[in-house]
Order: sequence, then C-alpha cells, then structure tokens
Amino acid sequence: MNTSSPKVSQKVRTAIFPVAGLGTRFLPATKATPKELLPVLDKPLLQFAMDEARDAGIERMIFVSHPSKSAIERYVHHDEELCDALRSKGKHGIADRLGKDAIDPVAEQAHFVMQPTPLGLGHAVLCAVDEVLPGPVAVILPDDLIVGQKGCLREMIEAYETGVAGHMVATMEVSRDEVSAYGVLDPDGDVEGQCMTARGMVEKPEADAAPSLQAVVGRYILDASIFDDLRQQDPGLGGEIQLTDAIAKGIERVGLCGFRFSGQRFDCGSKAGMLRATLAFAGRHDEFRSILEDHASLPLAAE
Repeated sequence: MNTSSPKVSQKVRTAIFPVAGLGTRFLPATKATPKELLPVLDKPLLQFAMDEARDAGIERMIFVSHPSKSAIERYVHHDEELCDALRSKGKHGIADRLGKDAIDPVAEQAHFVMQPTPLGLGHAVLCAVDEVLPGPVAVILPDDLIVGQKGCLREMIEAYETGVAGHMVATMEVSRDEVSAYGVLDPDGDVEGQCMTARGMVEKPEADAAPSLQAVVGRYILDASIFDDLRQQDPGLGGEIQLTDAIAKGIERVGLCGFRFSGQRFDCGSKAGMLRATLAFAGRHDEFRSILEDHASLPLAAE
C-alpha cells in the first residue's frame, strides 16, 4: 500500500517533448524527415502535441532533440520568409495557419536541448533539467496521438491540481495479450473512476503476471523530484535510463496516480497506428469519404 500523503497542488508550467528518436520503424521515410513531422493528413504529429500543450495552459515547451533533426526546430519556429512568399501569391489562409501553428515568441517559450546518444526516455527527460520552470513538469510523447473533446494533458492537469499524487501517468485498458508491450500500472485497489492510486508499475510484464490491464501511455505529469531520481538512476532494460524506474523510486515519497483519459489514442509510433489515425481523420471530412468507400471495395494491391 502506498503510504504517501497527497501533494500540495502546484501549477504545471513546463512540457517536455522527447523528439530525439531516429524513427527506425518508418525508414526510409524518416531518413530525411523526423518521425514527429510525419503527417496525419496534413498535420504533423508534433503539431498535435504542441496544440495539446497549449490547450492545457503550458508556458514553456522544451524539445529534447537530436543534432540530425534540425527540421524540428525549423518547423516549431515561425518562418516569416515562407509566410511572406505565400501572402505574395494570395495564399493568406495557409500563411495564417502556419503563423498560428508556430511558436509565438512573445506569448510562448520554446527551448531546444540535444540528446546526442539514445540513452532512454529517462535520460531524455533529464536532458531538459536546466530549462524547466519551477514545479512539476509534463512529458508528452508525440508518437501517442490522443484526441477527444478535451485534451488529454488538460484533463490530467485538472485532476493533478487536486493534489492526489506527485507523479501521474496516463493509462488505458488493454487486452491481456497486449500487456507485454507496455508498462503496466500496479493499482492500490480496485480500478474505479478516472484516477487510481498505485504502488508501482511493471515494465512489459508477461501476460499472466501483469498486475492490471491499465497500460501506461505517452503522457506524464511528474513531481520536480524526478530529476534527482533520474540523476541517481542506474541503466535498466536495454542499458537505458528508464523513466519508469525513476518514477518507481519516488512513489513512497510523492505518490503515484494513474489517469484514465477520455480521448482516443492512436499508437503512431507504428505503421498500423499511423494508418488508423489517418483513416479516422479522413473519415471526418466529406472530401475523403467517397475515396474511403471506393477503397473499401477494391482488392488489395501487391506491394
């Protein structure tokens, strides 16, 4: 049983975006284009994540990137030359959209730090330590696209500010045969409601040994003590600094809560998940519905 007391509510002002991964599952497409900039229709995964952070009231976005992925920084910042060229051709609508999507240097803060060597998610989060604002931090994995009437991070922050625990992770229920692909929450008791206190997490357990079916997905809100725990964390699975190990280290001090978000999650770190997301978004637009209907009746083409 977790014996930690509820945390005093603190404002979540910083979001960390670990975007240093090489995207090997999408090669050769990611040889020149970062996986975070791959689009669902015409909107890159990273833009979905940035919009989610904005909706949640985040003040500072920290992008933990790789030296080979300069396109991400170019995408994030406003491109005045491009927008001027578009306006000169009368394309004001798309110029306005690009300006709205980009970081506003007056109202928003964007910081870039490098993770030259892939040493794990925990290491990526630690790379951001010198740039974070005081208080708890959010971590958003752009590969996990979560859409709903209310943004996942906004939902989590609203729940987090009740002070239920210092660490909060987003969870979703998966089938028993899927649990070995995830970190899985070990709840204190029955899983009821959106928030559930937990005594730990188990990384990729065997199906028959999983403590629950609540899989941890790519949204976290972490007490600031996570950085001290990451500094002291030894390499774990795969020789990497695992974020889940550092979270587990702090449970007795700050507590852990799983949050069952209301939106729909697409695993866009996989080709199948990216396709599902694209089809789902295409189905929302009248211009694509006839194409989807026609494609459903066609035989599969050979690769």
